[in-house]
Amino acid sequence: MTKLQHWIDAADAQLPDMIALRRAIHAEPEIGLHNPLTTAKAKEALAGLPLEFTEGPSTTGFVATLRGPSNGRTVLLRGDMDALPMDEDTGLDFASTIGGAMHACGHDTHVAMLVAAAKVLCAQRDRLAGTVQFMFQPGEEGWHGARYMLDDGLIDPLPDAAFALHVTPNIQSGVFAGRPGPLLAAADRIELTIKGKGGHASQPHDAVDPIPVACELVTALQAMITRRVPAFDPAVLTIAHIRAGSTNNVIPETAFVEGTIRTFSEKTRAIVREGMTRVTQHIAAAHMCEADLKIIPGFPVTICDSRAATLGRRMAKALYGEDAWFEMPSPMMGAEDFSYVLQKTPGAMMFLGASPEGGDWRTCCALHSNRMMLDEKVMARGAAMHCAIAETFLAGGFED
Repeated sequence: MTKLQHWIDAADAQLPDMIALRRAIHAEPEIGLHNPLTTAKAKEALAGLPLEFTEGPSTTGFVATLRGPSNGRTVLLRGDMDALPMDEDTGLDFASTIGGAMHACGHDTHVAMLVAAAKVLCAQRDRLAGTVQFMFQPGEEGWHGARYMLDDGLIDPLPDAAFALHVTPNIQSGVFAGRPGPLLAAADRIELTIKGKGGHASQPHDAVDPIPVACELVTALQAMITRRVPAFDPAVLTIAHIRAGSTNNVIPETAFVEGTIRTFSEKTRAIVREGMTRVTQHIAAAHMCEADLKIIPGFPVTICDSRAATLGRRMAKALYGEDAWFEMPSPMMGAEDFSYVLQKTPGAMMFLGASPEGGDWRTCCALHSNRMMLDEKVMARGAAMHCAIAETFLAGGFED
């Protein structure tokens, strides 16, 4: 029996409540920085516990603080709360009842796991040699919720370490995964408007057609990435949205191009920004057009402290055996606003496999799919992991 068995047993006992809370949140998804229904559900589940609550003006997020019997270190555990702007097509009994919103990224499970961890840690408060902050955060899906909560002073003073879990159906159910160093990419958005001169489609020589210029720019920018960006510090540029024209016989005045840039370092981030500016301006000018390029900064790189990643690996194996941890060989090009927290304090984010029963984790519907489903039983493992990390870090920091 593992020396952390008390956390396993306590988390397993919380599973029915976790499933009920997760399903209630799933049925009423909310988008953006203000998730009042989700906040109310989480607070109701935490009612009566010895927690101190801190809130700010910018979001409906909150931090619940549990103080152990001794005044030592502080550790933060994060659970994000918001959903995605998409319709659900899972057929689940508890599917979204709100059109255009779905918990397709598993944040409903993150809230349920963090609530369960808070309950368990409160019940075993005497084991804690310090303070635990439970960060319930909206606005992760591109809304910079973590940054707003930091700016509002909800995490002041900063903790000594911070940890987050993220479920995924594309890892074997119950397996934790992570790595030291970069885990997820920086994500910037590009908005590019090519301005030409409108006219009749039968007389392109009397107009300045922005559409072929936009098409040329899409391929030229991809070539710039492959020729200017170092292969071992990569970048991904995806043009995901092109809009131009209104009918078959009119050359429009403008063409609009939108996409995303993903990078793992500030050096490559700068190379891509400079290269995009140069290429767009000169190709547009070569065709008598003007280019208005906006590069909108997004989340920074999610960088896991090597000591925190090691602690996560150690806890996963101590709780559930050697096979419960997968060391990721490389980072992923997804992005996370927990990166803002990890810029301020050492910590780590880890994944928890939740492939649905009867499905193949290699091919089942991924995060952000309208058909994405999860194995709810893994939430017990996530709650136990939160508890084990909190107890162990507060007792000895990043060391054994």
